[in-house]
Amino acid sequence: MAKPIVESFELDHTKVKAPYVRLIDVEQGPSGDRISNFDLRLVQPNENAIPTGGLHTIEHMIAVLLRERIPGYIDCSPFGCRTGFHLLAWGEHDTADIAKALKEALDFIANESTWDDVPGTEITSCGNYRDHSLFSAKQWSKDILAEGISSDPFERKVV
Repeated sequence: MAKPIVESFELDHTKVKAPYVRLIDVEQGPSGDRISNFDLRLVQPNENAIPTGGLHTIEHMIAVLLRERIPGYIDCSPFGCRTGFHLLAWGEHDTADIAKALKEALDFIANESTWDDVPGTEITSCGNYRDHSLFSAKQWSKDILAEGISSDPFERKVV
């Protein structure tokens, strides 16, 4: 049996230009349902990484903010390298639309959010509730927005 190919391990991380949204793949299930898988890269791989408290808070906030903005949103999970997220959504979506939704979400985090906007911060609703930092989430969101979010991973097409 051949080993499965993990697409993200095949991507040359030295060639991408973060922040960006990249369509990894659209997969079709046995019943014909289609799921889009996106790479939401917030910082340049191997040059930066978002500290866990800030990344954790961004994760909790975009779980709500992207659900409000992306039809068919399934899940958005952080990369272990702490440079961004995988986004899964039912159907097919344009990378520019996803980039605009991400930009709106990060703008809210950076400029409007308060601690009351961060969901799942209690011991009963989070597996590591002490590891949050709204201060870090706000600062990283501002820095990412200042760079501009591209709808292309290799050529800067800022939305």
